[in-house]
Amino acid sequence: MVEDIYEKIVTLRSKEIPFVLATVIARPGMTPAKDAAKMLIDETGVLFGTIGGGSVEAEVVREAREVIHSGTPKILTFDLTRNDPEENTFVCGGNMEVYLEPTTPNPTLYIFGTGNVGKALANVAAFAGFRVVVVDDRDKYATAERFPQADAFCIDSYENTLNKLKMNNNSYIFISTREHHIDEICLRYALNSSARYIGMLGNRKKVKLLEDYLMAEGRDLSELKRVSVPGGLDLGAESPEEIAISITAEMITARKNRDVALVKDAVHTAVSDSDFR
Repeated sequence: MVEDIYEKIVTLRSKEIPFVLATVIARPGMTPAKDAAKMLIDETGVLFGTIGGGSVEAEVVREAREVIHSGTPKILTFDLTRNDPEENTFVCGGNMEVYLEPTTPNPTLYIFGTGNVGKALANVAAFAGFRVVVVDDRDKYATAERFPQADAFCIDSYENTLNKLKMNNNSYIFISTREHHIDEICLRYALNSSARYIGMLGNRKKVKLLEDYLMAEGRDLSELKRVSVPGGLDLGAESPEEIAISITAEMITARKNRDVALVKDAVHTAVSDSDFR
């Protein structure tokens, strides 16, 4: 089983599937799990291996899903000295500690558009550990020469490309296309996705256009809370490179499970009150 579980880990990592490795690290008394018993849990809760079964294992699966989302390791302690018929728990006369270790692939940033900000963002985000995918419908701009740090290119009509993309909680989206109607196509897709972060290049006028678009679509304006526009922390950035740094900083905020809106407001207040603005 030990060899099999490590083979499974290699498979999950090769497919860039987030998962948690649950390992029994302590069992002072008599418990149903052997020392160092291991179990794998992915986002759907599918199991591989076992740590003893029962209500303890079910609780580990529930906690593991949260750990996959947060990316933060966790130790669970279970008291198995008490009998709880409602929970179908049996007494083993001991305690058990389980270590939940998340393994999450590098996040993927999808950059819609190949303008100067998108170009700079690809370089900065790649340096920060993001896998970069460039999406555009023009092959003369979406090139390895223009985007040397990109890991992949999706070159087709936006409608065709969006139908093929598969987003998850480890996906990040930044929209900076050349036309408003293409931005709207990408935004519609982004709002229907499970992407962790959605950012857009724009200004207050763009926010008003997005509000009008959502209203015309019959959507709730509260959905705009998922969208950072203008994207990036307010660092007083002006050049494409500076803007790219501010956007990457905001994506790192989301990656670390910080509240993007609160951090963005705090940075804006700090910069506004400083002598540099």
